[in-house]
Amino acid sequence: MSETRAGQTPPEFAEALEAVRRASTRDELVVTEIAAPTGLAPYAVALAADVSPSRHGGDSELGTGRFVLLFDPEGQDSWNGRFRVVCFAQAPLETDIGLDPFLAEVTWSWLIDALDARGAQYTAASGTATKILSSGFGELARQGDGAQIELRASWTPQESDVTAHVEGWSELLCMLAGLPPAAPGVTSIRSRRSRS
Repeated sequence: MSETRAGQTPPEFAEALEAVRRASTRDELVVTEIAAPTGLAPYAVALAADVSPSRHGGDSELGTGRFVLLFDPEGQDSWNGRFRVVCFAQAPLETDIGLDPFLAEVTWSWLIDALDARGAQYTAASGTATKILSSGFGELARQGDGAQIELRASWTPQESDVTAHVEGWSELLCMLAGLPPAAPGVTSIRSRRSRS
């Protein structure tokens, strides 16, 4: 947790911090609390998650993400509230899936569906979904072609109980990694994963 103001933690942020820590995530995720970014808000908490990580301390080969909850007791006009979630999710893809023209839209819809399925109340959602296609050359030629999807998003929770927001983000990470959705009404578009 990062606190840039001296004194006691505001009760509203203390409630949110407790909600972040009690969120239930899927068994395929390893979630840890990390140092929150400074300078974005007077109070913040951050999480890092890896999908079935193959090595301790490194990013997962299946998917990785970050979740940051910001709090400003005075509120910020651009947030439309006192809280703001900023998140990141990334996963490798099969190259043919990376070429899908609807991949970015589907990725965004997975986030919205995961939040809505858990009853998260929010406004002012925004973000970008980026498809990355790569080809190896020279010494990296044996790696061949690859693809990756990356989602950066933010939204304003309407309550200090942000448990549903953390759980929605964690579900998104698992879905990007190719795991079947845990929430009803959310469907996956792929069944194969890149293992390279």
